[in-house]
Amino acid sequence: MDYYAAEWGFGQAFETKVAAELAAFLARMDPVRDLFLTAWRGDALAGSISMDVTGGGPDGAHLRWFVVAGSERGSGLGKELMRRAIEHADSVAAGPVWLTTFAGLEAARALYERHGFILSSESENDQWRGGVREQMFMRPAPAGAPVESSHP
Repeated sequence: MDYYAAEWGFGQAFETKVAAELAAFLARMDPVRDLFLTAWRGDALAGSISMDVTGGGPDGAHLRWFVVAGSERGSGLGKELMRRAIEHADSVAAGPVWLTTFAGLEAARALYERHGFILSSESENDQWRGGVREQMFMRPAPAGAPVESSHP
C-alpha cells in the first residue's frame, strides 16, 4: 500500500479493494492448488505473490498481489517469486495464467514478458481508482501440458 500511495497516488479505495479481495482469497484458498507466498527480511515484508488457481475463472489461474519492497528491488527477489509462482501453476496443471496491472510499471512488465506473458488488452478501465491505464497479460499454457479445469 505504501508504494502505490507514494508512487501512484492510490488511496483508500485501492487499499480496501485489495484487502477485501485478499481476505476472500485466503478464506477459500486450496493449499494444494493455490499459492500465497511471502518473503521476509527479518520482521519486514520484502515481497509477495499469489497464484489463484481455484478462483481464476475461465481465463486460467490468476497471478495476484505481486509486490516487492523498494529496498528489495534489483535484488532478484521479484524474479524468484515469479519463478516459484509460475512453477507452481505449471505443477498443478493450471493451464494459462493471467494478471491485471497498469501501464507504467516497466520493470514488472519486462519480468512478465520474460516469463511468457503477452499483453492481451489495455483499457481506460481503472479498477484501482488511481488514474491509470489498465492492462491484462496472458501466459498461455505450456505446450503439451495437461490442463485441468480451474474449478473442482
